[in-house]
Amino acid sequence: MTAARTGLLAGKQVRRLGFGTMRLTGPGIWGPPASEAEAVQLLRKAVELGVQHIDTADAYGPNVAEGLIRKALFPYADDLIIATKGGFTRQGPGKWTPCGVPAYLRQCVEMSLRQLNVEAIDLYYLHRVDPKVPLADQVGELEQMRQEGKIKCLGLSKVDIPQITQAIAIAPIAAVQNQFSILDNQSEDVIRWCEQNEIAFIPYAPLSAGRYFSTGEVRGQSASATHALKWLLNYSPVMFPIPGTSRVEHLEENLRSDIEG
Repeated sequence: MTAARTGLLAGKQVRRLGFGTMRLTGPGIWGPPASEAEAVQLLRKAVELGVQHIDTADAYGPNVAEGLIRKALFPYADDLIIATKGGFTRQGPGKWTPCGVPAYLRQCVEMSLRQLNVEAIDLYYLHRVDPKVPLADQVGELEQMRQEGKIKCLGLSKVDIPQITQAIAIAPIAAVQNQFSILDNQSEDVIRWCEQNEIAFIPYAPLSAGRYFSTGEVRGQSASATHALKWLLNYSPVMFPIPGTSRVEHLEENLRSDIEG
């Protein structure tokens, strides 16, 4: 790997192009995938192709994606970062409600430890800030669990600079995960702030949830995806895209984005 293909995330030098697992579930990010065997095969293929950063969440399924990761990849390679998130409740397909009550966040962490079968989570995000709970209480509980050794590094998702600044006064923040893509640059100020403060930025929906594809033809989609991922990797050295897919051929195309000139 060249320096341009790698970066520092959660204390490890890893390939910047990772893999997101949200699509390894049923419709509406609810329930199991159509084929668990294919999902397991896809995860193993991703690591075989050099992925060192896998992003997931307890809400994916819920409790489906984390279990698939454990089944596919445990025992985990030393150079693999598994990042997960907590702070949502699920009421059904496509339904999400933030819950930042400290006791619930502690439960989320404990359940993810069990689902992934680890003693400490490499990178744990507050999946969404709960507007009904003081941010200091939410981050403070996660920081307490970091100090207890249950979490190695902390991250935040869908946040602005004032929220990041408030969180950093309470706990060290290793990564920020906001929506960002070639079609959505609303987090540009956050990215520049992350660059200045040496914090990793993980763009979710890096392929604009499919909106960037101009045709329904698979090869056309693959070419568009590769272009969009190259654009992200070139946009900032702190950028760690996590494109997801449920198909091996799309995985292989995506992972060529940091190889082809």
